[in-house]
Amino acid sequence: MFTFVLKRLALVVPTFLGITLLVFALIRLVPGDPVEALSGERGMTEERYQRLIHEFGLDRPLPAQYAEYVWKALHGDLGLSAITHEPVFAEFMARFPATVELSLVAMLLALALGLPAGIVAAVKRNTVWDYSVMGASLTGYSMPIFWWGLLLILTFSVGLGWTPVSGRLAIQYDIPAVTGFMLIDSLLSADKGAFRSALSHLILPAVALGTIPLAVIARMTRSSMLEVLREDYVRTARAKGAGRFRVVAIHALRNALIPVVTTIGLQVGTLLAGAILTETIFSWPGIGKWLVEAIHRRDYAAVQGGILLTATIIIGVNLIVDLLYGVINPRIRHA
Repeated sequence: MFTFVLKRLALVVPTFLGITLLVFALIRLVPGDPVEALSGERGMTEERYQRLIHEFGLDRPLPAQYAEYVWKALHGDLGLSAITHEPVFAEFMARFPATVELSLVAMLLALALGLPAGIVAAVKRNTVWDYSVMGASLTGYSMPIFWWGLLLILTFSVGLGWTPVSGRLAIQYDIPAVTGFMLIDSLLSADKGAFRSALSHLILPAVALGTIPLAVIARMTRSSMLEVLREDYVRTARAKGAGRFRVVAIHALRNALIPVVTTIGLQVGTLLAGAILTETIFSWPGIGKWLVEAIHRRDYAAVQGGILLTATIIIGVNLIVDLLYGVINPRIRHA
């Protein structure tokens, strides 16, 4: 098991360096003058222009800029935002709980509906249940998030008035930030109205963000379960008189979980990428909305730091998924 863990950890280093190089290069390929975008000034004097170039470190060779960027990142220094002059890491962490809360609720929604739907579709193959689950999952997967989010707002917020249009909490509530998670903080404040407000603000963004992962998990669960249900040990369990629930839940589901766990891990990246659109549409104050604003303002430090931290989280989740393989199926440890 120790060798298995070391092999997985060794893959993290080149992945991390590749991400830093891509982020560093792509942000510098964005058209326009970064100094004017960063400073917010046009028609500035040549002296001030050169001073800002030197201040932002843009007068140095690109390899030197990249080496300094990686060295500082390894030491936890992601620089200062050129707009707010605050540490990028601090700005990221201030918004990170909002994105985590939204992503967790979206993933819980996807798991709570996707896993049972996939199992039912596999057990009742080629029935109306199977066709309904597969048709609904295909529709959910095909929906662009920006269109689906706007449709939810028009239907449930504008049309029916059931949910708020945007934000995390109604303006009349002032909840102390203890954990950064609005649902938990509102519960800790013992303000039932604030909790209901936080929950109502969370419903539509979570549904919009969780729809695609839900569809993917349902389809993958069905596919994996169908493959496992054909195995000899499942037929043997049935021949020995094991009940249908025991065959499905004990013998089939655990062995079908490996590709499903892989899918769940990959959906973390989908959630964080989808959060950019979802948070923009619903004005959700998380890292997605923050990154969009940083890109518009050509804030190099914020964009580089935000994407790097987000990518690091995705790498960490995928590493955990790899390690879970060894727990679910011990034979993988020796592969």
